[in-house]
Amino acid sequence: MRAHILLTGILILAAGISAMFILPKMPGFEFLRGGLTLGGALLICGIFTFSMYWHGIIGAGIVSLIGTGKGLMGIKGVADWFTGDRSRGIAPLLELGITILCVVLLLRVLKALQAERTRRMLEAN
Repeated sequence: MRAHILLTGILILAAGISAMFILPKMPGFEFLRGGLTLGGALLICGIFTFSMYWHGIIGAGIVSLIGTGKGLMGIKGVADWFTGDRSRGIAPLLELGITILCVVLLLRVLKALQAERTRRMLEAN
């Protein structure tokens, strides 16, 4: 789980940095800021799992929930891109990729938390 959190953070950081070179100046800076914020938060959560494992995982779940919500708000841009409106360039596809990364991480965190809950319930009996 720790490796998945760290890898997701690195991929989001890489998407933000690559947007600087792919997109025009201002949208590129917006993606860089978002990538540094979201990816950096996930990296911090991943590093935090080394000292307090479950706190880092729960933090990564919350950060990925925020990233998922933000990505789902921009899903109309992806639909517009697929129908032919390319006014924003490749930005909607980058948003879709980051949203998918956040959704997968969120689902894995929920699965890990549910497994831990089940383990603790069985251990209590």
